[in-house]
Amino acid sequence: MNSSTSSVGAITAQRADFEGPLRLLNGQALGPFSLAYETYGTLSPRADNAVLICHALNASHHVAGTRPDNPEDIGWWDNMIGPGKPVDTNQFFVIGVNNLGSCFGSTGPASINPATGKPYGSDFPVVTVEDWVNAQALLADRLGIERFAAVMGGSLGGMQAMQWAIAYPARLAHAVVIASTPRLSAQNIAFNEVARRAILNDPDFHGGHYYAHGVVPRHGLSVARMIGHITYLSDDDMAQKFGRSLRGADNYRFGFDVEFEIESYLRYQGEKFSSYFDANTYLRITRALDYFDPARVHGGNLAAALAPAQAAFCLVSFTTDWRFPPERSREIVSALMKNNAQVTYAEIDAPHGHDAFLMADSRYHDLIRTYFAQIAEDLSAQAVPR
Repeated sequence: MNSSTSSVGAITAQRADFEGPLRLLNGQALGPFSLAYETYGTLSPRADNAVLICHALNASHHVAGTRPDNPEDIGWWDNMIGPGKPVDTNQFFVIGVNNLGSCFGSTGPASINPATGKPYGSDFPVVTVEDWVNAQALLADRLGIERFAAVMGGSLGGMQAMQWAIAYPARLAHAVVIASTPRLSAQNIAFNEVARRAILNDPDFHGGHYYAHGVVPRHGLSVARMIGHITYLSDDDMAQKFGRSLRGADNYRFGFDVEFEIESYLRYQGEKFSSYFDANTYLRITRALDYFDPARVHGGNLAAALAPAQAAFCLVSFTTDWRFPPERSREIVSALMKNNAQVTYAEIDAPHGHDAFLMADSRYHDLIRTYFAQIAEDLSAQAVPR
């Protein structure tokens, strides 16, 4: 491997504890709470080269590199972040943070509720994109970062980048929003609801307090993941990978065994997911997706919602992404242009559907590399004494 594009290596996760309380959008207060995070690269003396990476539904703070105890556990955006990669950790101090309500180290439904001494379970409050961003801002304060060079995310992470630009306009120079949307469509909310019902109807769910019963609603969570996974892939991608291939001969029997390769793939993905993800977390994160709609309080006017933003924006969409199609990114671009904001937009013709934002497409990566190289150049120019 070329040393100029190597991994950040084995990274030990860190934890920031906050007494709180954090006032949530729903009016409740959460505290104390903890945020799990990882960092890559070195913070500059001016603390001006920090890049915050916001994760999507089932990801975490483990963005790049490996874990000290498991070299096979590679960060979910490792192809994007590292020495010599598009977001170059030789130039930037990159932070990955696990959102509140998740199940990978930050306070969530499986955490102990100090009021009861038992896991929160279904008593854990509903959290929103706005709440996550407010918690991330507290972490930035703790790390001595007044202003991010960029806040970046794909899918649900892109929503967080938008919310950063709205809620903390002076605290980020660039918002990088990839394969995202200003709000979910009714169809997307419908998919999320079907997935949630699969979990809620699992007899092992026990009203969200399954921890006390020593069980996991594994079947419901597996089905929820299968439903979600279908929306992440394009029809062309599934056709190319699986087509209508059968695992054996045509039996034409009315049974429920796996016969088509796509069935086998989806069941594998669902079973694997149910072995490590928390069902209560899934319920809350999909609700956060549903609720995000910054234009709602402005009568549906997205330009008005984005009016506070001072950041330059870079947006990327993918032609075969039918979950968050290019039209949604163009809607954001149009709103920003009405505000005379600085906008870079690219629409990549890629076959991978929504998951394309995780792939190492050369056109996509070259765009991000060029964009961040310009940010680094601007930072270098600002650091030169006048």
